[in-house]
Amino acid sequence: MNNNNHYPFELMPLPYAYNALEPYIDEKTMRLHHDKHLGTYVNNLNDALKDYKELHNWTLEQLLYYSDRVPEKIRTAVLHNGGGVYNHNLFFANMSPEKPQSNAAGNLMRAIDQSFGGFDNFKTEFKNMALSVFGSGYTWLVLNDKCKLQILNTANQETVLPQNACPVMLIDVWEHAYYIKNYNVRANYIDNWFNVVNAAQAESNYNQCVKSMRCGC
Repeated sequence: MNNNNHYPFELMPLPYAYNALEPYIDEKTMRLHHDKHLGTYVNNLNDALKDYKELHNWTLEQLLYYSDRVPEKIRTAVLHNGGGVYNHNLFFANMSPEKPQSNAAGNLMRAIDQSFGGFDNFKTEFKNMALSVFGSGYTWLVLNDKCKLQILNTANQETVLPQNACPVMLIDVWEHAYYIKNYNVRANYIDNWFNVVNAAQAESNYNQCVKSMRCGC
């Protein structure tokens, strides 16, 4: 997912300016969300791991997928903060100032058509799932272990890795992701988010998932 994928983890910079996603996502939210929220998860993950040299070469994905092998004393901290780093890095990378092309040709769009009966149907189902998250969490588009696209919800900073699902894209529906601009109206935030989805990155993620999960082999 990134080149900074083992201890000590660093706060990865945004791949665009803080105000680049306006008017859909405001600059103040982006600064707080990235610098403060993600920054705190990075710092807390490093603090949890600092005295456990045997884990310093583990990738972020390994820490989350094989969490049962992480010492019990720090397991909850690693899962919570490591999940926060993993989810946020993916979330920020999957947005872009470039307007998404809902009718763009590509492997992902063909798979969406096949799985959901068209992009509009997918948007409706994805939005409804994101609205159904109780409290804090994420909604994901993943390639599951049967090589099918699936929309999943996770709570808090849980990831889809333990479900053997490969992430294509996700939306953060914690209140800090949208409350400054949208107050408590999560539906408006979801609609705005669809205007900044990084379609090229989602396509790349999907193709990598197909390859890594050996779909079609």
